[in-house]
Order: sequence, then C-alpha cells, then structure tokens
Amino acid sequence: MKKALLIIDVQETFHHPKWGKRNNPDAEENMKLLLNEWRHRDSEVIFIKHLSKDPQSGFHPDHEGSCIKEIVKPLEAETVMTKEVNSAFIGTSLKKHLDDRGITEVVITGLTTPHCISTTTRMSGNLGYQTYLVSDATAAFDMDYKGRYIDSETVHTMSLAALDNEFATVLTTEELLERLFKDTRW
Repeated sequence: MKKALLIIDVQETFHHPKWGKRNNPDAEENMKLLLNEWRHRDSEVIFIKHLSKDPQSGFHPDHEGSCIKEIVKPLEAETVMTKEVNSAFIGTSLKKHLDDRGITEVVITGLTTPHCISTTTRMSGNLGYQTYLVSDATAAFDMDYKGRYIDSETVHTMSLAALDNEFATVLTTEELLERLFKDTRW
C-alpha cells in the first residue's frame, strides 16, 4: 500500500501572539522526523498551505506569515497545494493527486488539531483512505467558547479523541515509525 505524508498549514503566522498558548511545542520537530523518513524512502510528501483572501490575515499570500516554516520547508520537487477552507480536500486536487498515484494510506500532521487537521482527517477517512493522525506532530491553541476558557491540551486531546477509531488511527510519531518499519511492503 502506498502512503502519503500530509503536512498541513505549518505556517509562520502561527508564531503570532494573537493565537495564545499552544500545546505540544515539539510538534514541528516530530513533523521533521517524519518528513526526513519519507524523503529517505522517496515516498510521497504533500504540503498544504492555507491562503486567505483577507489582506489583514496572516494567511494572506502577501503576508510573510503565510510562508511554510523553515523546519519543514518543501523541496522544489515536492508538491505544495493551497486551500482557502479547513479541508485540504476542498478546492484542491488532493484526492485526484492521491488516486492518480495509487495512494491508499494518508498520514496527517500539521496545525491546528481542532481546525484544518480535524476537518481533513474526517474527510480522508470518509473518502476511504486508511488514515493515520500523528498526535504529537500536531498542536492546538487555547480556545474561548462563549466566555469559557479551554486550555490547549484539552482542546488537542478532545479533538484527537473525537477522531480516533472513527475517522483515523491516532498514533504518536514513535508508534507510527515503528509500525512503518514493520511494514515490509514499504
């Protein structure tokens, strides 16, 4: 079975203080470990970049915050797709790209867990891909829901819990790599 690694919305704008406190400060390091493994195996890596039409947004293409973080910067030959909504499958050629290459397994990493990661994971599972979500290669920020504070770790954990065994298999980086090393077909 062919596997693709998705690195979703790992963009500079998430360094802005407006986002608040974030959990999982090592998420990008774990993404980098996975990225290095995929590159070593010459396997499919797809970068998804969120772009906003709002010129005030840090995701606007004219804003330096829209750039992919250096730690996981794509190589020139690697695929980069842009999206304007939470799902990497809406308004992009992601499904066609995966299907054209015979990819049946999708590994999801990126930012942020309750938003684009959750939405893309749900769609990936619903579209029939064997989907893996890497819990320590994604992160969440604190949230305010109608005046109620929810800390980033709770947001992250609840997001993962809602996805695990329903839309995806949630694993740590170590668990995923161990599973992949055991797969002799890869």
